[in-house]
Amino acid sequence: MSALSRPLCNYLRLRRSFGHDLADAHRLLPRFVDHMEAIGAEFVTIDAAVAWSLEPNAPAGSTLPARRMMAVRGFARYLAGVDPRTEIPPAGLIPSRRRWRATFIYSEADIVALMAAARRLISQRLRAATYETLIGLLSATGLRIGEAIKLDRGDIDWAEGVLLVRESKFHKSRLVPLEESSLGALRRYAQTRDQLCPRPTDESFFVSLSGTRLIYVSVCKVFRMLCEESGVGAGSATPARIHGLRHAFAANVLLGWYREGVDVQARLHSLSTYMGHRVPRFTFTYLSATPELLAYAAGLLEAAREVRS
Repeated sequence: MSALSRPLCNYLRLRRSFGHDLADAHRLLPRFVDHMEAIGAEFVTIDAAVAWSLEPNAPAGSTLPARRMMAVRGFARYLAGVDPRTEIPPAGLIPSRRRWRATFIYSEADIVALMAAARRLISQRLRAATYETLIGLLSATGLRIGEAIKLDRGDIDWAEGVLLVRESKFHKSRLVPLEESSLGALRRYAQTRDQLCPRPTDESFFVSLSGTRLIYVSVCKVFRMLCEESGVGAGSATPARIHGLRHAFAANVLLGWYREGVDVQARLHSLSTYMGHRVPRFTFTYLSATPELLAYAAGLLEAAREVRS
């Protein structure tokens, strides 16, 4: 065990006890500690932090170097109270170049094609049903993929038609009402799952072939395969990613409200709550401009001009 391994365990345990999101830290800092051990360093220096953060395995324009440095800075601040030799990298040493990234917005036909591809291309009946139902749930509710994977069997209130999303992003839980069609699809999946996997290893609602909870990386890999084989997103300058289903949900809700002629601004708070955002401004990033939205907005603008004239 290197000189930094035990302090890293203590640091992550402390941060976790405070309720912090440690996704980057859990993944990046063990690699940093391995790097420090490889170069024989016993304490953190600014030069070592910069050299590791800028290692040439990040694609051009990536935010990875800045995220690496941010993780190291947090760890170094903790270490400074343990080892006075520790150097804390100054803020902004590697600036983040985070840019808004366009999102592929799935049409209703795209979603139907993906669900059909899951039935057609996945030979195992349980696995096919799992991915067909998962894609349908994501598109119908706008859940984050991590929230759907985390669902347990007891998180569905069949009588009330409500999902319980437990301690998701920002460690918040929320109730997500379901349409009757979505509830029926989940019920059919549960029956198929229980028939084909009568002895699962845990309480996960969506299960793998071995009865375990789905793994995010594996889900994304299967989803990419379904996109490629079904032709969804082919020719688009924007890659078709699974998180785009959440964007499509938000855009479709917004478009529906515009068509109904309701006060969209007044309803944004309810959409924000439904999607699990702390404040409505975070929901704006999901309201990507689709051709339908742009056409509808142009029509409203033209109508307003005619009224004024």
